[in-house]
Amino acid sequence: MQSSVYQFLIGCFAAIGSFLFGYDLGVIAEVVASDSFKTSFLQTDGDSRSGTVVALFTAGCFCGAFLASFSDPLGRRGTILLACCIFVVGGAVQTAGVAIAMLYAGRLIAGIGVGILTMIIPIYQAELAHRKIRGKITSLQQLFNALGQIFATWIGYGCYMTWSGTGNSSEWRIPLGCQIVPALFLGALILRFPESPRWLCDHDRAEDGLRTLARLHAHGDTSDPYVHAEFNLIMNQIAEEHSQRKVTYLDLFRGWPNMRRMILVMAIQASCQMTGVSAIQYFSPQIFAQIGISTGLSLLLQSVNAIIAFAGTTVCILTIDSIGRRPLEIYGCLFLCATFVVNAAIIKVFPTTSHNTGAHWAFVVLTWMFNLVFFITSGPLSWSIPAELFGTAMRLKGVSVGAMTSFAFNTMIGQVTPIAITAIGWKYYVVFIVCNLTNAIFFWCYLPETKGLNLEDMNELFRDHPLFVPGSKWVPSSEVDESAKVIARQEGLAGVASKEKMAEFVEEA
Repeated sequence: MQSSVYQFLIGCFAAIGSFLFGYDLGVIAEVVASDSFKTSFLQTDGDSRSGTVVALFTAGCFCGAFLASFSDPLGRRGTILLACCIFVVGGAVQTAGVAIAMLYAGRLIAGIGVGILTMIIPIYQAELAHRKIRGKITSLQQLFNALGQIFATWIGYGCYMTWSGTGNSSEWRIPLGCQIVPALFLGALILRFPESPRWLCDHDRAEDGLRTLARLHAHGDTSDPYVHAEFNLIMNQIAEEHSQRKVTYLDLFRGWPNMRRMILVMAIQASCQMTGVSAIQYFSPQIFAQIGISTGLSLLLQSVNAIIAFAGTTVCILTIDSIGRRPLEIYGCLFLCATFVVNAAIIKVFPTTSHNTGAHWAFVVLTWMFNLVFFITSGPLSWSIPAELFGTAMRLKGVSVGAMTSFAFNTMIGQVTPIAITAIGWKYYVVFIVCNLTNAIFFWCYLPETKGLNLEDMNELFRDHPLFVPGSKWVPSSEVDESAKVIARQEGLAGVASKEKMAEFVEEA
């Protein structure tokens, strides 16, 4: 088996944790819209309670992402196992819920498990992957997120159509109970997969780290030149990090290179939520109701939306390591902005009382197009980019802060959306129009391209790369002959020369 295929398969298995996240995101729209659930739990203060059911899950994710930053002694696999156990408990409490407090508690506990998983899995994937396919491997997080949404929405739709109006709680208990199965599968088998070689090297198990690198990249050949080069890069960075004091959360913001990284990570995660995707995922029945679409039909449309999301993420996986991160983020945000502009206008001009079927279908199609582009661009990149920006010592805590930022904004969107839709309708979309436009401008100005770089090059990147980056490229010193750097420096191009120019310098040298 080719080493890239082996890495891809490991990445797929680990991404089952993200399947759980996607399933919970997708299933809740059917749960809070089901007749039996409304009768049991939403008779009083329905908008607020439905928002809390959604928001407590992401609040739990926030807590889980924070707790995961202290999981280093467990290793990447041990942390995934712990998260699965927590998630199973939360899923069981939700499924057995007979009072709204049980739903709240179950959502919170399950969220803690998912928060740990969604933070640790892209780290595990990034630390296993070859730099040339790292974007593809880490994008599997979003692919399985979309796959989870497909299962959730179609199971939810089937249960709604089967038991709607009967008062049978199976309408929402079965969709909630199904999420326990993949968590059991992931937890039972994760220890059969290799540990992160970077974690092994960082915990005085260098020989195990070398053997794991050889398994991943050279069919077990520990004498392979690439394996030795990668091993030396890892050991050199770890030796430098061990010579310094232990990293704390404050160190993430100490010094401009670290501060710059954290601003980018937090901005990427916040901007992903402020595209408006969570509002659509959680409350599609309420959103579609603004143009007169019934709950049953809106759940069917959301099920189609989940398939579109899977297709979009597949496109991202096929293109991210060739197109790069910057173009996808910039042009994706601009397109998402345009879809919200048109949809806001449709809701304003053709409200629920309108019988303009063409306008209503235009709204649906634009929502599908929004989802397609989101999952080609911002969705996968919000997890891929943060996982690759840090050195070994800072990676857990740095990605943790990014994940907490994502879940904090997600929680806010979950709590505010049902109230805002009822109160101001189409005007709520203006928030996402503004955010998508400013996101695109920010990424054009400040997001450097990380395509094809080693994880160990990131410290040098943020130390040497200019702050304002439109159109600029950067080549790490590990890829440039020393004589070529001298020539580049003489030309005044060190640190910002294009790869093509550097290639010319190498040939001349």
